[in-house]
Amino acid sequence: MRPTPDGDATPSGVQAVRRALNVLHSFHDNAPDLSASELARRLDLSTSTAHRLARTLLGAGFLEQDARTARYRLGPAVTELGRLSYHQRGLHLAAPELADLARRTGATADLALRSGPHAVIVAGGSVTPKVGLRRPLHSTALGKVLLAWPRPGEGGPGSLPPLPGFTDRTITEPALLAAELRRVRAAGHALNDGESAHGVRTLAVPVLDHTESARFALAVRATPEVITRARMPWFLTQADTCARALEVLLLAPGDRRPPAVTQ
Repeated sequence: MRPTPDGDATPSGVQAVRRALNVLHSFHDNAPDLSASELARRLDLSTSTAHRLARTLLGAGFLEQDARTARYRLGPAVTELGRLSYHQRGLHLAAPELADLARRTGATADLALRSGPHAVIVAGGSVTPKVGLRRPLHSTALGKVLLAWPRPGEGGPGSLPPLPGFTDRTITEPALLAAELRRVRAAGHALNDGESAHGVRTLAVPVLDHTESARFALAVRATPEVITRARMPWFLTQADTCARALEVLLLAPGDRRPPAVTQ
Protein backbone atom coordinates (compact mmCIF):
# COMPACT_ATOMS: atom_id res chain seq x y z
CA MET A 1 0.00 0.00 0.00
CA ARG A 2 1.25 3.53 -0.77
CA PRO A 3 1.03 6.41 1.71
CA THR A 4 -1.56 9.14 1.17
CA PRO A 5 -1.22 12.83 2.07
CA ASP A 6 -2.91 12.32 5.45
CA GLY A 7 -0.44 9.62 6.43
CA ASP A 8 -2.76 6.65 5.84
CA ALA A 9 -1.86 3.93 3.40
CA THR A 10 -4.10 3.52 0.38
CA PRO A 11 -6.12 0.42 1.22
CA SER A 12 -6.33 -2.60 -1.00
CA GLY A 13 -9.60 -3.35 -2.75
CA VAL A 14 -10.72 -5.80 -0.09
CA GLN A 15 -9.76 -3.49 2.76
CA ALA A 16 -11.50 -0.54 1.11
CA VAL A 17 -14.71 -2.55 0.76
CA ARG A 18 -14.44 -3.66 4.38
CA ARG A 19 -13.95 -0.08 5.54
CA ALA A 20 -16.92 1.12 3.51
CA LEU A 21 -19.11 -1.59 5.00
CA ASN A 22 -17.90 -0.64 8.46
CA VAL A 23 -19.05 2.92 7.80
CA LEU A 24 -22.54 1.64 7.03
CA HIS A 25 -22.51 -0.61 10.10
CA SER A 26 -21.75 2.46 12.23
CA PHE A 27 -25.41 3.40 11.87
CA HIS A 28 -26.71 0.20 13.44
CA ASP A 29 -29.36 0.47 16.15
CA ASN A 30 -30.64 3.81 14.93
CA ALA A 31 -27.40 5.68 15.51
CA PRO A 32 -27.91 9.43 15.04
CA ASP A 33 -26.54 11.37 12.09
CA LEU A 34 -22.76 11.22 12.27
CA SER A 35 -20.02 13.64 11.21
CA ALA A 36 -16.86 12.49 9.47
CA SER A 37 -14.89 12.95 12.70
CA GLU A 38 -17.40 10.82 14.64
CA LEU A 39 -17.17 8.10 12.00
CA ALA A 40 -13.39 8.28 12.27
CA ARG A 41 -13.50 7.79 16.05
CA ARG A 42 -15.90 4.87 15.78
CA LEU A 43 -13.80 3.15 13.14
CA ASP A 44 -10.34 4.15 14.40
CA LEU A 45 -9.51 5.92 11.15
CA SER A 46 -8.14 9.34 10.35
CA THR A 47 -10.79 11.98 9.75
CA SER A 48 -9.61 12.46 6.16
CA THR A 49 -9.98 8.74 5.43
CA ALA A 50 -13.45 8.65 7.00
CA HIS A 51 -14.37 11.72 4.95
CA ARG A 52 -13.23 10.08 1.70
CA LEU A 53 -15.18 6.91 2.47
CA ALA A 54 -18.29 8.88 3.36
CA ARG A 55 -18.08 10.96 0.18
CA THR A 56 -17.73 7.82 -1.93
CA LEU A 57 -20.78 6.25 -0.27
CA LEU A 58 -22.63 9.52 -0.65
CA GLY A 59 -22.01 9.51 -4.38
CA ALA A 60 -23.35 5.96 -4.65
CA GLY A 61 -26.50 6.77 -2.67
CA PHE A 62 -25.59 4.64 0.35
CA LEU A 63 -25.28 7.75 2.52
CA GLU A 64 -26.94 11.12 2.39
CA GLN A 65 -25.76 14.36 3.96
CA ASP A 66 -27.65 17.06 5.80
CA ALA A 67 -26.98 20.26 3.88
CA ARG A 68 -27.15 22.36 7.05
CA THR A 69 -25.04 20.27 9.45
CA ALA A 70 -22.92 18.27 6.95
CA ARG A 71 -23.67 15.16 9.01
CA TYR A 72 -24.29 11.79 7.36
CA ARG A 73 -27.13 9.29 7.57
CA LEU A 74 -28.02 6.12 5.66
CA GLY A 75 -29.13 6.87 2.11
CA PRO A 76 -31.85 5.71 -0.27
CA ALA A 77 -29.75 2.90 -1.77
CA VAL A 78 -29.72 1.16 1.63
CA THR A 79 -33.51 1.50 1.86
CA GLU A 80 -33.92 0.09 -1.64
CA LEU A 81 -31.72 -2.93 -0.95
CA GLY A 82 -33.44 -3.52 2.37
CA ARG A 83 -36.84 -3.60 0.71
CA LEU A 84 -35.56 -5.93 -2.00
CA SER A 85 -34.11 -8.30 0.59
CA TYR A 86 -37.34 -8.16 2.61
CA HIS A 87 -39.37 -9.34 -0.38
CA GLN A 88 -36.79 -11.80 -1.70
CA ARG A 89 -36.85 -13.57 1.66
CA GLY A 90 -40.64 -13.61 1.56
CA LEU A 91 -40.87 -11.69 4.81
CA HIS A 92 -43.90 -9.77 3.57
CA LEU A 93 -45.70 -13.12 3.71
CA ALA A 94 -44.83 -13.48 7.39
CA ALA A 95 -46.39 -10.19 8.47
CA PRO A 96 -50.04 -11.40 8.49
CA GLU A 97 -49.10 -14.54 10.45
CA LEU A 98 -47.22 -12.49 13.04
CA ALA A 99 -50.07 -10.00 13.32
CA ASP A 100 -52.53 -12.86 13.87
CA LEU A 101 -50.27 -14.40 16.52
CA ALA A 102 -50.05 -11.06 18.31
CA ARG A 103 -53.82 -10.62 18.17
CA ARG A 104 -54.50 -14.10 19.57
CA THR A 105 -51.94 -13.88 22.38
CA GLY A 106 -51.99 -10.21 23.31
CA ALA A 107 -48.18 -10.26 23.07
CA THR A 108 -45.69 -8.70 20.67
CA ALA A 109 -44.68 -11.21 17.99
CA ASP A 110 -41.26 -10.93 16.33
CA LEU A 111 -39.28 -12.86 13.75
CA ALA A 112 -35.47 -12.72 13.76
CA LEU A 113 -32.45 -14.14 12.01
CA ARG A 114 -28.81 -14.23 13.07
CA SER A 115 -26.18 -11.69 12.10
CA GLY A 116 -22.90 -12.39 13.88
CA PRO A 117 -23.38 -11.94 17.64
CA HIS A 118 -26.86 -10.45 17.21
CA ALA A 119 -30.41 -11.51 16.52
CA VAL A 120 -31.80 -9.11 13.92
CA ILE A 121 -35.57 -8.64 14.07
CA VAL A 122 -36.80 -8.60 10.48
CA ALA A 123 -40.58 -8.69 10.90
CA GLY A 124 -43.15 -8.21 13.61
CA GLY A 125 -44.29 -5.73 16.20
CA SER A 126 -40.83 -4.48 17.17
CA VAL A 127 -40.00 -3.33 13.64
CA THR A 128 -40.59 0.40 14.06
CA PRO A 129 -38.38 3.37 13.21
CA LYS A 130 -37.82 4.11 16.91
CA VAL A 131 -36.66 0.65 17.96
CA GLY A 132 -33.28 -0.85 17.26
CA LEU A 133 -33.61 -4.15 15.44
CA ARG A 134 -30.48 -5.89 16.75
CA ARG A 135 -30.54 -7.84 19.99
CA PRO A 136 -27.62 -9.65 21.69
CA LEU A 137 -27.81 -13.40 21.24
CA HIS A 138 -26.92 -14.35 24.80
CA SER A 139 -29.56 -12.31 26.64
CA THR A 140 -32.63 -12.84 24.46
CA ALA A 141 -34.94 -15.75 23.79
CA LEU A 142 -34.61 -15.11 20.05
CA GLY A 143 -30.83 -15.27 20.32
CA LYS A 144 -30.81 -18.42 22.41
CA VAL A 145 -32.93 -20.19 19.78
CA LEU A 146 -30.56 -19.12 17.00
CA LEU A 147 -27.60 -20.36 19.05
CA ALA A 148 -29.26 -23.64 20.04
CA TRP A 149 -30.14 -24.59 16.44
CA PRO A 150 -27.22 -23.04 14.50
CA ARG A 151 -26.94 -23.10 10.74
CA PRO A 152 -23.79 -24.59 9.16
CA GLY A 153 -20.84 -22.28 9.63
CA GLU A 154 -22.37 -20.31 12.48
CA GLY A 155 -20.31 -20.31 15.65
CA GLY A 156 -21.59 -21.45 19.02
CA PRO A 157 -21.41 -19.57 22.31
CA GLY A 158 -17.61 -19.75 22.26
CA SER A 159 -17.56 -17.57 19.15
CA LEU A 160 -19.29 -14.66 20.86
CA PRO A 161 -17.51 -11.59 22.23
CA PRO A 162 -17.57 -10.99 26.01
CA LEU A 163 -21.13 -11.31 27.30
CA PRO A 164 -22.30 -8.04 28.87
CA GLY A 165 -24.80 -8.08 31.70
CA PHE A 166 -27.99 -6.06 31.25
CA THR A 167 -29.76 -7.14 34.44
CA ASP A 168 -28.85 -9.30 37.42
CA ARG A 169 -30.38 -12.24 35.51
CA THR A 170 -28.26 -11.98 32.36
CA ILE A 171 -26.03 -14.98 31.66
CA THR A 172 -22.49 -13.62 31.33
CA GLU A 173 -20.40 -16.81 31.58
CA PRO A 174 -19.86 -18.86 28.38
CA ALA A 175 -20.08 -22.17 30.28
CA LEU A 176 -23.43 -21.18 31.79
CA LEU A 177 -24.68 -20.07 28.39
CA ALA A 178 -23.67 -23.42 26.87
CA ALA A 179 -25.61 -25.23 29.62
CA GLU A 180 -28.61 -22.97 28.99
CA LEU A 181 -28.51 -23.78 25.27
CA ARG A 182 -28.56 -27.49 26.03
CA ARG A 183 -31.72 -26.91 28.08
CA VAL A 184 -33.22 -24.85 25.27
CA ARG A 185 -32.53 -27.58 22.73
CA ALA A 186 -34.03 -30.25 24.99
CA ALA A 187 -37.13 -28.19 25.75
CA GLY A 188 -37.69 -27.05 22.18
CA HIS A 189 -37.98 -23.39 23.15
CA ALA A 190 -36.13 -20.56 24.88
CA LEU A 191 -37.16 -18.27 27.72
CA ASN A 192 -35.94 -14.77 28.49
CA ASP A 193 -37.26 -13.87 31.92
CA GLY A 194 -35.90 -10.43 32.68
CA GLU A 195 -32.44 -11.12 31.25
CA SER A 196 -32.41 -8.21 28.82
CA ALA A 197 -34.75 -5.90 30.76
CA HIS A 198 -36.69 -6.22 33.98
CA GLY A 199 -40.41 -6.75 33.62
CA VAL A 200 -40.17 -8.46 30.22
CA ARG A 201 -40.81 -12.14 29.57
CA THR A 202 -40.24 -13.68 26.13
CA LEU A 203 -40.75 -17.16 24.75
CA ALA A 204 -39.11 -18.12 21.45
CA VAL A 205 -39.22 -21.15 19.16
CA PRO A 206 -37.24 -22.03 16.03
CA VAL A 207 -38.42 -21.94 12.44
CA LEU A 208 -36.55 -25.05 11.33
CA ASP A 209 -35.45 -26.29 7.94
CA HIS A 210 -34.94 -29.90 6.84
CA THR A 211 -31.51 -30.01 8.50
CA GLU A 212 -33.04 -29.03 11.86
CA SER A 213 -31.28 -25.66 11.71
CA ALA A 214 -33.08 -22.48 12.71
CA ARG A 215 -33.53 -20.29 9.66
CA PHE A 216 -35.41 -17.87 11.89
CA ALA A 217 -36.46 -17.53 15.51
CA LEU A 218 -40.03 -16.59 16.44
CA ALA A 219 -40.84 -14.93 19.76
CA VAL A 220 -43.82 -13.72 21.74
CA ARG A 221 -43.00 -10.98 24.26
CA ALA A 222 -45.04 -9.40 27.05
CA THR A 223 -44.93 -8.89 30.80
CA PRO A 224 -44.91 -11.73 33.35
CA GLU A 225 -48.50 -10.76 34.17
CA VAL A 226 -49.51 -11.67 30.60
CA ILE A 227 -47.19 -14.61 29.97
CA THR A 228 -47.71 -16.28 33.32
CA ARG A 229 -45.98 -19.52 34.27
CA ALA A 230 -49.33 -21.31 34.15
CA ARG A 231 -50.09 -20.06 30.63
CA MET A 232 -46.64 -20.67 29.11
CA PRO A 233 -47.69 -23.99 27.51
CA TRP A 234 -50.57 -22.25 25.74
CA PHE A 235 -48.29 -19.46 24.47
CA LEU A 236 -45.80 -22.04 23.24
CA THR A 237 -48.53 -23.93 21.37
CA GLN A 238 -49.55 -20.72 19.62
CA ALA A 239 -45.94 -19.87 18.75
CA ASP A 240 -45.18 -23.39 17.50
CA THR A 241 -48.25 -23.34 15.26
CA CYS A 242 -47.16 -20.04 13.76
CA ALA A 243 -43.58 -21.29 13.31
CA ARG A 244 -44.79 -24.31 11.33
CA ALA A 245 -46.84 -22.03 9.09
CA LEU A 246 -43.79 -19.82 8.52
CA GLU A 247 -41.73 -22.85 7.51
CA VAL A 248 -44.13 -23.28 4.58
CA LEU A 249 -44.28 -19.58 3.74
CA LEU A 250 -40.59 -18.72 4.03
CA LEU A 251 -38.72 -21.86 2.98
CA ALA A 252 -38.45 -23.42 -0.45
CA PRO A 253 -40.14 -26.84 -0.71
CA GLY A 254 -36.81 -28.65 -0.73
CA ASP A 255 -35.71 -26.87 2.45
CA ARG A 256 -38.80 -27.69 4.52
CA ARG A 257 -39.13 -30.31 7.19
CA PRO A 258 -41.54 -33.19 6.60
CA PRO A 259 -45.11 -32.35 7.64
CA ALA A 260 -45.88 -32.89 11.30
CA VAL A 261 -47.51 -36.24 12.02
CA THR A 262 -50.92 -35.84 13.60
CA GLN A 263 -52.53 -38.51 15.76
